[in-house]
Amino acid sequence: MNIVEPIDKDLPLREDIRLLGRILGDTVREQEGTPVFAILENIRQTSIRFRREEDQAAKAELENLLDGLSPDYSLLIVRAFSYFSHLSNIAEDQHHVRRTREHALAASAPREGSMAYALARAKDARIGPRQLRQFFDHALVVPVLTAHPTEIRRKSSIDRERELADLLDARARLEMTPEEAELSDEALRRAVLALWQTSVLRRTKLTVLDEVRNGLSHYDTTFLRQLPRFYALLEDHLATLEPGQNAHKLPSFLRMGTWIGGDRDGNPFVTAPVLRDTVALQSRRAFDFHFAELRELGAELALDIRQVTVSSKLSALAETCTDEKVREDEPYRRAVGAIRARVAATASRLHPGRYPGSAAEPYADAAAYRADLDIIVDSLNQNGSALLARGRLRHMRRAADVFGFHLTSVDMRQNSDVHERTLHDLFKAAVPGLDYLKLPEEKRVELLLAELETARPLRSPFVTYSEEAEGELDIARTAAEMRRNFGAAAVPNYVISKANSVSDVLEVAVHLKEAGLLRPIEKALDVNIVPLFETIDDLQRSGAIMDELLSLPLYAEFVKSRGGTQEVMLGYSDSNKDGGFLTSGWELYKAEIQLAEVFKKHGVRLQLFHGRGGSVGRGGGPSYQAILAQPGGAVQGGIRITEQGEVIAGKYGNPELGRRNLETLAAATLEATLLQTEGAAPRDDFITTMEELSAHAFKAYRGLVYETEGFEKYFWESTVIGEIANLRIGSRPASRKKSTAIEDLRAIPWVFGWAQCRLMLPGWLGFGAAVKAYLAEHPDGMTQLRAMYQEWPFFKMLLSNMDMVLAKSDIAIASRYAELVADEALRAKIFGLLRNELATTIQAVLDIMQQQTLLEKNPLLLRSIRNRFPYIDPLNHVQVELLKRHRAGDPDESVTRGIHLTINGIAAGLRNTG
Repeated sequence: MNIVEPIDKDLPLREDIRLLGRILGDTVREQEGTPVFAILENIRQTSIRFRREEDQAAKAELENLLDGLSPDYSLLIVRAFSYFSHLSNIAEDQHHVRRTREHALAASAPREGSMAYALARAKDARIGPRQLRQFFDHALVVPVLTAHPTEIRRKSSIDRERELADLLDARARLEMTPEEAELSDEALRRAVLALWQTSVLRRTKLTVLDEVRNGLSHYDTTFLRQLPRFYALLEDHLATLEPGQNAHKLPSFLRMGTWIGGDRDGNPFVTAPVLRDTVALQSRRAFDFHFAELRELGAELALDIRQVTVSSKLSALAETCTDEKVREDEPYRRAVGAIRARVAATASRLHPGRYPGSAAEPYADAAAYRADLDIIVDSLNQNGSALLARGRLRHMRRAADVFGFHLTSVDMRQNSDVHERTLHDLFKAAVPGLDYLKLPEEKRVELLLAELETARPLRSPFVTYSEEAEGELDIARTAAEMRRNFGAAAVPNYVISKANSVSDVLEVAVHLKEAGLLRPIEKALDVNIVPLFETIDDLQRSGAIMDELLSLPLYAEFVKSRGGTQEVMLGYSDSNKDGGFLTSGWELYKAEIQLAEVFKKHGVRLQLFHGRGGSVGRGGGPSYQAILAQPGGAVQGGIRITEQGEVIAGKYGNPELGRRNLETLAAATLEATLLQTEGAAPRDDFITTMEELSAHAFKAYRGLVYETEGFEKYFWESTVIGEIANLRIGSRPASRKKSTAIEDLRAIPWVFGWAQCRLMLPGWLGFGAAVKAYLAEHPDGMTQLRAMYQEWPFFKMLLSNMDMVLAKSDIAIASRYAELVADEALRAKIFGLLRNELATTIQAVLDIMQQQTLLEKNPLLLRSIRNRFPYIDPLNHVQVELLKRHRAGDPDESVTRGIHLTINGIAAGLRNTG
């Protein structure tokens, strides 16, 4: 009898990590010397022994080793362990790609999160081709890239990591000869050496345009090529479901957006010139892509007129080619030449001096460019060469539609307080004696509506306004200019942070009117106005605010001019900082239900924009489960979702993974729209229980974070937040105001600071206290909580995310950071409360999920986290020591540089941390 050994699916991953780790070790030994390598190995082995065996002697030995390091040796150790985390991330990402390929090769059933899986579910639910077509005709899925104030990696380092990923990918796909394997090994060693010798840190503070360029790098590696590929695969799949349909007519429902260069909420460095430069940089990236593809297409379509037949439109297009280098008997190549000349003329018009001009007529817009590409496609299809239209040309047509000449849409964002002050300045000059800031809400609304009824401008060219007001008005004018030059898709949205009233929305409408983006006579609005509800109170009132807004006849006309769709943004990060993880999640869920009901009442289509971060504390976690956990009716074919800077490289730096992540967003939106009904609503008793839990959690969270004396001081002293705020990290301040108050702190550094000290507080605080209080009132309540976990996707997602966050937390490491708090009594008090609440929360999660250990149901993730701890622990230890030196006034540059490096290394090791 033959016994079949089980296949170890993770063996290739472990082999890749060992290979990269060995190469890194060899590099350190060769570059820094055997003594440094010996210290590094001693620390690594001791850290592994402590983690595997919980050996306290090993812990003491590790601390002695690290405490005895000189500043220079500390830097080398930090660099080595940081690079190991980055190399492990590369190996894990490539392993995901490898596993996906293996499933495809084995013809496995469609995997959850794929479009094939979503379409199979739709078929099982008897959703026919007609309904699917209707979905795609009206759907809109947009991942919106944002900058991250703590993102410190340089593009040079990211490029070297991309090179390593490509080498690993080649090794996985090819059966190499001994010579090829040797060359591959050498290439890996060369890439690791280049990475080791490349500074991971910037010497100067990051600017907004630096952040724009960082974001654009992912278009080269992923978006420009993988999005067209996604559409091609989806079209082919749909063609098998409905033979005979014109698959290439599938609308471009999945597009890209960005806040980088347009988000000025709390960022004084985003100005009108920066917005103008941002749009220009993006456009140039699009033109560079189009030119490169047209050159390749011309070479591919050197078809001889004696061998092919062409359509009359193709002949006419070819006749307009003035390039004498292209032969007369190659009509397709001449047609491509004609198109290239018009693209060149367009680029020259939009970017004078950047591109060589052309005598050809510029394209009015990207749709005209695509129409010319369609002429080539139609001619090939009509004359027996359809196969030639399915390659590069197919992807180019899709890229023309998705990216146009603008590449991606920039959202404007500003805080409602700024709009309020700007309107105050305008009205003060226009209506002497009027104090807008003192007007009650109803009077503000009345005044703003009157202003929106008239075409008369409010701003006078004869008045000097405040610098802030002039800046705000200039932004709107620049947005209008960019839309005229690059098309409406270049700047289509205006997001209002801290929206908590109808007047907040109408103030922006007046801003837009002053720039010509709202036309009172036609009652037409050219830009989507998107209120962002982000505090607990704002979320609770969001439904009532939108009901009042949509009840205004004038505003209803503006919505009608936008196709009857109104977007609303929900803030995960600030609501979490305001009310804690559980209450934030619950209030977001309820807000969606209220908004869906209000919009249904007014006959307006709701589109939600989810302001999620990379970390669980900011609404992060698996996107697929998060979208499916939305209440029935909340996802109406349209969803926009932020992709935060600290996870963009991880999600989209690898082309294959990037396409998979894009596909997952689209698949989840399809399933949530077509397969979730009102019948999927949670049981009434589940809602009652959640209300109780949320009330208890809110009280516990607010009581500790906002009402416990000294908590703010504890936070600033026990975390790296002060260094994040003061070192050259990111383009924007850590706080919205010059204040240390938690209320004024941005949510990103709030979450990031707790992640660095391994406490992960925003992802769990309040839950343990809530469950404890609930069970005290309902002694048999555990049965109810377990039923909610088993039956309710929303509650299951909350618990699963907490399970992961708690597994990444480490109270022993957090205790080292607590030692940084100078006041011993405050330290003992706050840390004692946090330690007890963490233990209570862990036990509550285990009891409800019926697990013996954290991540028991996700062993792969558990192994990944545990394997990383021995490499993260030394970084935490060194960071604490460097923080002590820095705060004691040590002027050594290696101290601040070391803090930078530990921040980077710990974030890489934990992933999705802020």
